[in-house]
Amino acid sequence: MMVFPRSSGILLHPSSFPGRYGIGELNSEAYRFVDFLVESDQRYWQVLPLGPTGYGDSPYQCFSAFAGNPLLISLDKLEEEGLLSAVDFNDAPSFSVHRVDYGRVIEYKLRLLNTAWERLQSNRTSALWDEFHRFCDENNWWLHDYALFMAVKHAHKGAVWTQWDEEIALRKPKALEYWNKKVGHEVGAQKFWQFLFFRQWWAVKTYCYEKDIKIIGDIPIYVAHDSADVWSRPDLFRLDEKGNPTVVAGVPPDYFSKTGQLWGNPIYRWDQMLRNGFQWWIDRFRQMLTCVDIVRLDHFRGFEAYWEVPASEDTAVHGQWVKGPGAALFETLQYTLGELPIIAENLGVITEDVEELRHRFEFPGMSILQFAFGSDADCIDLPHNYSHNLVAYSGTHDNDTTVGWWEGSGEGSTRTPQQVKKEKDYVKQYLRTDGKEIHWTFIQTLMASVADTVIFPLQDVLGLGAEARMNRPGQSTGNWQWRYKEGQLTDSISNKLCELCEIYGRASK
Repeated sequence: MMVFPRSSGILLHPSSFPGRYGIGELNSEAYRFVDFLVESDQRYWQVLPLGPTGYGDSPYQCFSAFAGNPLLISLDKLEEEGLLSAVDFNDAPSFSVHRVDYGRVIEYKLRLLNTAWERLQSNRTSALWDEFHRFCDENNWWLHDYALFMAVKHAHKGAVWTQWDEEIALRKPKALEYWNKKVGHEVGAQKFWQFLFFRQWWAVKTYCYEKDIKIIGDIPIYVAHDSADVWSRPDLFRLDEKGNPTVVAGVPPDYFSKTGQLWGNPIYRWDQMLRNGFQWWIDRFRQMLTCVDIVRLDHFRGFEAYWEVPASEDTAVHGQWVKGPGAALFETLQYTLGELPIIAENLGVITEDVEELRHRFEFPGMSILQFAFGSDADCIDLPHNYSHNLVAYSGTHDNDTTVGWWEGSGEGSTRTPQQVKKEKDYVKQYLRTDGKEIHWTFIQTLMASVADTVIFPLQDVLGLGAEARMNRPGQSTGNWQWRYKEGQLTDSISNKLCELCEIYGRASK
């Protein structure tokens, strides 16, 4: 069992850092944020999945489960290394400091990353060139398939891989040979961008290690259908002869939606994965643990049983629960990788079997304070029902900010106005608050709880409203865009967090 010392941390995705190129980058702002964590007596930094985003710009719908997001590469650091020059930035657009405009960012940054690739090739005797090729050799087991996937996708104007020329979509040997030659230059560029991403991310991770900050990463249970993972290993997914899913993932009707959530991700062929000794999952965890210290395993309940919906359905209503791999997967991971630093995201409809699986491996579960006030005193999300082996959050990336939630009318949930009023009345009673600075009331309440680990989205620490919400489940556009502004991480906030950590026994020893 991994021991989680009594402590606290902040949830912030790197895309939300300030900066002049339209999206957060792994530059000085990343190091400044780590310093803020240290100054605030925080022990954890939690991030969302770090992969290259696809549909809807969602980090939960990536083009690869193994690759990093090149949009996070620091352009300033490329200039410092001579891969870019000052003149390359002369036509930089004026980007919003509040939100990420992904279309403009992608167009601008990929052009400059291409320039960096061209510049590297003009100096093939450099130490950087040698370092790049060592990276390619060490990561070829996933890197080449990913780079070829992205290059062929670009050649097909971004089309889903099942709409490519049939021969390459189905990975016929002659087609693979042809396309490797045809798009070889871009394959090299894609590999180079991965080298740059991991080089910069590992430098940030090393800095965190030196400052005694642990990074909590995020592994979504599923991968996107339009990904290198599915294209390169169709045998591991339930697909038809053309590569389209026959069944897809989701969740049944719940708090967020009367029709459930139809995620659309292909379902694994768990029988095939078992026959392979779960090697794909071993590789996925091993890769992830080079980037983070602890893994939040998203939708943990799906490993015990998952909601399976026919691919022809328009909603998630007409699905069925199907047994997942259960303990066999985690026993294999534990045997191969040793102690598993896992946080189990056990939100939603959780059965005794799911909790039995979690307890068997002693993974801490999760609790969300925003979910605590909709029923009665038996609600497991109320702090008086917490256990020690728990990670408690004020909210997550899928929730409104605490201020936005408090000031809102319940829009986006299945609650009636009467239920919303009753819920807020309960908040006032339970927390003995009038709602003023509700975010600090939430933070203090969690700090005082018995939960060993408490995490707050940075939006809650800053006391921001609904305008700073990261994601609205079921809404396909306009998500994942929020950024904080330079100067918002103040000494006053640091001092307040330090004081709460000291009072409630969460200070670093």
